[in-house]
Amino acid sequence: MAVDLSKLVSKRKLLLDELSGKTIAIDAYNFLYQFLAIIRQPDGTPLTDAHGAVTSHLSGIFFRSIDIIAKGIKPIYVFDGVPSMLKQKTIEARMNRREEAYREWQVAKEAGNVEQARAHAMASTRVTKEIVKSAKDLLDLMGIGYVNAPSEGEAQASYMCRKGFVYATASQDYDTMLFASPVVIRNLTFSGRRKLPNKNVYVNVEPELVSLEDTLNGLKLTQRQLIWVGILLGTDFNSGIKGIGPKTAIKIVKSVSSMAELKSVVSSKYGQEFDVAPEEVEALFMKPEVKDLSGEEMQKLASKIPNRANLVKFLCDDHGFSRERIEKYAGILEQSETALRQKTITKWF
Repeated sequence: MAVDLSKLVSKRKLLLDELSGKTIAIDAYNFLYQFLAIIRQPDGTPLTDAHGAVTSHLSGIFFRSIDIIAKGIKPIYVFDGVPSMLKQKTIEARMNRREEAYREWQVAKEAGNVEQARAHAMASTRVTKEIVKSAKDLLDLMGIGYVNAPSEGEAQASYMCRKGFVYATASQDYDTMLFASPVVIRNLTFSGRRKLPNKNVYVNVEPELVSLEDTLNGLKLTQRQLIWVGILLGTDFNSGIKGIGPKTAIKIVKSVSSMAELKSVVSSKYGQEFDVAPEEVEALFMKPEVKDLSGEEMQKLASKIPNRANLVKFLCDDHGFSRERIEKYAGILEQSETALRQKTITKWF
């Protein structure tokens, strides 16, 4: 499970207009899961084409990306590569939860419990190789750049932000803070009125800007200490220590000066040991594997243009989308991209 820093970070509400003229690195897998989970039929069945291929993610990428571009924002998606070996335990646990959710989904559907069925279906969401390939095909046709990270997409996006290639990293996960992304945008493609799971309650989800510098200054922590807090709470690469919450974690890391002391406190005061060597987790966040990019490569990504004819063919002929609606939004995409290209490429970086 991604680290929960929600009660610690410095954040504020954000109007998307504030991002006009800026490039944002989007954590692709994070948003694919969102689209696949949310864009479904009432009983939880994902949208599919005539051949049975899932298309929920294509709908999400197409319409939401156009909405972002129309506001003057340049998106660049970042896809995960080979996950760290430290993440295998988390991956296995997620797979088990999704398999169980899938079984519960089928039971709820047979029982005619639509609301429960949809909730379980969302929890069973998977991102397959076919889904990733079709997402990249769509981005190519839309003229939207993407980067294939060697390992963690969040690490790659955070690196791009630190280098000044993008203004911010867009992700729902706070792990981006541990990878030292200076600015994180949450709810970029998730904003709007949303229903809480298993409750007849709706909330208004708004974009948020999270500042790493303000967070560290507010908590009086260094980046390394923030990583230690994350390790104590639990990340995608290790389980947290039972009985330690955010406030206690901060007190602990401020009371020690080395990883050895941190381990000693956990052992002596909490009678526990880390399930993964914390030194390895710390190293993964501080020196992650990333692809080194040049300014020329980033300019090439930002200079891509949409192929309207093939885009319409891909969505309508190949995947059964409404031609009238796709033609309309493809026109909006072309106009918005043309307006963006009229600005100098260097403005984006």
